[in-house]
Amino acid sequence: MAIQRTFGAILLCFSATAAAHAQADTIPRTNLFSWRDAAILEGFAILAVAAAPLDRRMADRLRDSSLQANTKLRKTARFVRTISDPGSYVIGAGMYTYGRLAKNAKAADLGLHGTEALLAGEGLGLVLKGVIGRARPYVNIDNPHDYQLLRGFGRGNEAYRSMPSGHTIAAFAAAAAVTSETSRWWPRSVWYVAPLMYGGAATTGISRMYNNKHWASDVITGAAIGTMAGVMVVRWHFSHPGNGIDRVFLGASLRETSTGWNSLALQIAPLP
Repeated sequence: MAIQRTFGAILLCFSATAAAHAQADTIPRTNLFSWRDAAILEGFAILAVAAAPLDRRMADRLRDSSLQANTKLRKTARFVRTISDPGSYVIGAGMYTYGRLAKNAKAADLGLHGTEALLAGEGLGLVLKGVIGRARPYVNIDNPHDYQLLRGFGRGNEAYRSMPSGHTIAAFAAAAAVTSETSRWWPRSVWYVAPLMYGGAATTGISRMYNNKHWASDVITGAAIGTMAGVMVVRWHFSHPGNGIDRVFLGASLRETSTGWNSLALQIAPLP
């Protein structure tokens, strides 16, 4: 029961922090980083620290033979893992391509910025994996504190790239980008888009724990990185209309008007 309550608390915290972040991001801002972002990061940090002592217990629980023998759970874990990575890239590229061909500015905008968020989040994640050098649960499930500086770099060191979870970064970066974009266009959408997107992202993290690839604290750290990557990328683009990336890949950008984010306008800019 303690493990189930812990998982429930993790999901609740994911949902609460994500909804708060998305709701706050419907307000136009010029600063790239705010006190709200600091509060969200602090929430993730507290959650990661609280989960760390339970890393081994959670890993043991998910390695239970009855859970591992469950065909539906195995298939679900495989499905959500694939959807997050490489699925997120395929979906982002597909949405961007559709938007450009169909002249749908919002679809192209979302596809481009979502893919940027994935690249930014996973780029940072790869660096941290190498620097932290944490052993994955399958190396020794009895030792969740096996860290070694810079051990994660180098060919053949995949077993020591546990923290943070790359699939979780991808899932949360996509969730944050989609939620942030749609909440600026349709502010009320946050109440159903955020739970759907972040709930799916949290499922991805749990699937990585189920597959014995990551500890709980790896997943929470990945969620924090992915969330911030998605929010920051979208915020930067909306606060810098006509930036070079949008000019090259979109040829137009959504910008704030005098009536706020509910009113959208196209700013056409020539290619450089």
